[in-house]
Amino acid sequence: MKAMILSAGYGKRLNPLTLQCPKPLLKIYNETLLSNTIKFLESYGIKQAVINVHYLGDQIIDYLKKSKFNLNIKIIKEEEKILDTGGGILNAIQHFDEAFLCINPDTIWSLEYIKELNLLEKDFFIKKSKCSMLVVNKQKSFDKSFSGDFNLENGLINRKNKDNLQYVYTGLQFIRPEIFKDISKKVFSMNTIWNNLIESKELHGFKSNNNFLHVSTLNVYKNLLKKLNIK
Repeated sequence: MKAMILSAGYGKRLNPLTLQCPKPLLKIYNETLLSNTIKFLESYGIKQAVINVHYLGDQIIDYLKKSKFNLNIKIIKEEEKILDTGGGILNAIQHFDEAFLCINPDTIWSLEYIKELNLLEKDFFIKKSKCSMLVVNKQKSFDKSFSGDFNLENGLINRKNKDNLQYVYTGLQFIRPEIFKDISKKVFSMNTIWNNLIESKELHGFKSNNNFLHVSTLNVYKNLLKKLNIK
């Protein structure tokens, strides 16, 4: 299976750190967020990955050229404008002729996620899902500002009770390329796809039991460094 790492964003909520450094190159311990994600994928057995870049993309490209990873990495540069999450994946879809893993590098991926990822993949193929995501109860999130993205009932994702959304998207999902076949827009959020799948009751979810550590804002990043005893 191939993977896609979404790395094109501006990371504005981490200014001023991201004025000169793209968010995927911020560090936790001695790893960048991007290298942590790549090594997590390597541990899972992924051999090929596509990485999209836009904001300060040349820094990411130079970093990947200088670093030694076991993944075969294809870089896609969004030249003229950022395409958002859905548009970024659609722009790279020609590199995926079957189901693939899509991952955000701003989650602190640890080996504790490997077992859950195996279970998610198994569930994805057993149910013949079009898209299946790993979610976590917002109570397990280090960032307590999350209001919630979804609810999860009987393995299906919904947004029925918008004032009481209990689950947060971890940044990891399995996708079949076919879910983009009727999309004509170039710039759009993955929420467009998710909402369509929710409406047709085809967006599957799998609950994570790990504590969710995610680099979202400058304060959260600083507090994460303190929690992990990093200077």
